[in-house]
Amino acid sequence: MDSSVRHIARTPGVGGRLGRDRGILSEIFLPQFVPAVLLILYGSLVIWSASLTNPDAVFSRHLLGVVIGLVAAAVIWRLDCRSLANMSTALLIIVAILLVSPRIPGLSWSAKGMTGWVKIPFINMTAQPSEPAKLVTIFLMAALGAQYNGRVENLKDYVRLCAMLCVPFGLIFVQPDLGTGLIILVTGAIVIICAGPKPQWVVVTIGIIVIGSALIIIESSIEGIPHILKTYQLNRLIVFIDPSVDPSGNGYNLQQAKIAVGSGGLLGKGLGNATQAAYGFLPESHTDFVFALLAEEFGFLGSIVLLGLFAWMIISTILLAMRIDAPFSKLVLVGCAAMWSFQVLENVGMCIGIMPITGIPLPFISFGSSSMVSQIMAVGMVQSMWRHRQKSG
Repeated sequence: MDSSVRHIARTPGVGGRLGRDRGILSEIFLPQFVPAVLLILYGSLVIWSASLTNPDAVFSRHLLGVVIGLVAAAVIWRLDCRSLANMSTALLIIVAILLVSPRIPGLSWSAKGMTGWVKIPFINMTAQPSEPAKLVTIFLMAALGAQYNGRVENLKDYVRLCAMLCVPFGLIFVQPDLGTGLIILVTGAIVIICAGPKPQWVVVTIGIIVIGSALIIIESSIEGIPHILKTYQLNRLIVFIDPSVDPSGNGYNLQQAKIAVGSGGLLGKGLGNATQAAYGFLPESHTDFVFALLAEEFGFLGSIVLLGLFAWMIISTILLAMRIDAPFSKLVLVGCAAMWSFQVLENVGMCIGIMPITGIPLPFISFGSSSMVSQIMAVGMVQSMWRHRQKSG
């Protein structure tokens, strides 16, 4: 044995510290953790840049969301979240309370025509309960789906799973928050599909959803009757189908987002030089259309780096789900990957015109403390499943 190695081995405490360091690293799933951290840093850079010209993009508030999220994620990582697998009733109650809370007098706070926030008592801050409700819904659907050990044999059980998903979707839809409702619906649906129902049941369900959506759009287009969709929601769909219908009105946001993305070119205009946002042409440049801001500043290469980090994080989460045998853990991981995938697809897609415009934030990048905290907590959920992977359940 080398003398320096023998010296370390004999030095009190050194060997123990090295062992503990290796132990901590073994409890962190680095293939998912690393891209998540890089996305948080990337998002902080983008919001700092936005704060230079946009007074609504308060960088200190963004950092507060990051700090709270990291603390919450660390707590989740330490806990064995698989204890929630037997608490489906409690999870359903929690998600219902979260989504109903914005309707409680004294707590409710509205913005942009939506009653989706609550005022936090004793401090001058608001929170959006629908963001943590996304995570609770993942736990809820994973707990319900895990009961069947990868194979849902009875149609009644499949219908029950779908009905349980309709509870949080319905509660968020009436706020009205169609964007968050779609995240909950798509995420929960993918968890249900991975729980093992028969393919023909899934195909029929998709057909019912498509037909039902078409009927809702038609109904909302008929004058003189109560509409399910709000006027602005219907207009967004019309503009998505034909952007030339109202380019200076309902199609304005989409046109400006496309201009911002295209003007970035290959390398972008540089940090703080997003003229579309700085001069007020691009609305909500720090929230809904933050990808357009990023593309204008960092160009095509910066956008590819962003999408590459998302792909790295999502694919590593899916691969981890394939490695883990415990049904509940597997479905939680699938739910997190589905949530991130849909949000990235929708947010980026609406900025380049391939998806309809909704108020869905870009994970880790969009300004908003509630969203940031919840997204980082989702990272903690993935890390918790890795840390406790050797346990049964």
